[in-house]
Amino acid sequence: MQALVLEKKGELSLREIALPLDVGPDDVRIAIHTVGVCGSDVHYYTHGAIGSYIVRQPMVLGHEASGTIIEVGANVASLKVGDRVCMEPGVPNLSSRATKLGIYNVDPDVRFWATPPVHGVLAPFAVHPAAFTYKLPDNVSFAEGAMVEPFAIGMQAAARARIVPGDVAVVVGCGPIGIMIALAALAGGCSKVLISDFSAPKLKIAAQYQGIMPVNIAEQSLVDAVAAATGGWGADIVFEASGNPKAFANLFDIVRPGGAVVLVGLPVEPVSLDVPAAISKEARIETVFRYANIFDRALQLIASGKVDLKPLITGTYDFSDSIKAFERAAEGNPQDVKLQILLTGEKG
Repeated sequence: MQALVLEKKGELSLREIALPLDVGPDDVRIAIHTVGVCGSDVHYYTHGAIGSYIVRQPMVLGHEASGTIIEVGANVASLKVGDRVCMEPGVPNLSSRATKLGIYNVDPDVRFWATPPVHGVLAPFAVHPAAFTYKLPDNVSFAEGAMVEPFAIGMQAAARARIVPGDVAVVVGCGPIGIMIALAALAGGCSKVLISDFSAPKLKIAAQYQGIMPVNIAEQSLVDAVAAATGGWGADIVFEASGNPKAFANLFDIVRPGGAVVLVGLPVEPVSLDVPAAISKEARIETVFRYANIFDRALQLIASGKVDLKPLITGTYDFSDSIKAFERAAEGNPQDVKLQILLTGEKG
């Protein structure tokens, strides 16, 4: 069937490719409706690799997806044909020690869509385990369903932060994941969240949300902004969501004594961390890699109306224009947060 294929670094094509579509007893077959363009997809397109994951052969992109079930396996009782669903893209080895510990996101054997050598789902159909497929509530659109995956990362970060109601948080980096973290932190009980970036357009988008305070670090020091917002005490939680090596220099200048620093952004190369500064404040350091046991909660939070992700969808493309969508994403337009691709030609 036709799919968006990353042939090699810098080369995309919309072409026929053979993909596995056999439905096992515990699987469902899904007609894909909406797929989000993720930063990792774009990075594979522009760089051909992320760390040790290297594109060595043609790979179908896309892992933020929603669709409609068109076939169910013999053992599937929780879902039926016609159900609108979103899908958790990482499938672990259910027998692994990591999975048994409840941290299946760090299972070395996890198979994650659009992570070499596993194909993604920018194609009309996909087969997926029912256990990692979630029915969309009636009030959640396909577009919102395809946003559950990136929002789950924000939810994982908020959970790792161990938020106490009333906490003041800082998010460094106002990209899609940074904004998702800010929204998850507010939903988790933070009284306010400062979010910093150089991009005025992205900060303007984040500022639409009550409780989010933008800080343009081209005009104001983040250290000064945090001091002003906390009476000089520092933030209870600092989320690093940029992955920029320079951002790590003053993380412990903005966290309060005994506060938490949560590392979410993934630098391409190793970075320096001020360990003496961390120790002198007894700052707790947490790390986030994807998510585990949180996808359904992210979906329910969206369904509750407490988190509105629709303003973050800044562009929608037909499947036939998928390459144009990726070219736009690769340009890094400051007004863009999330681009999506429709495989049906119909919004909903």
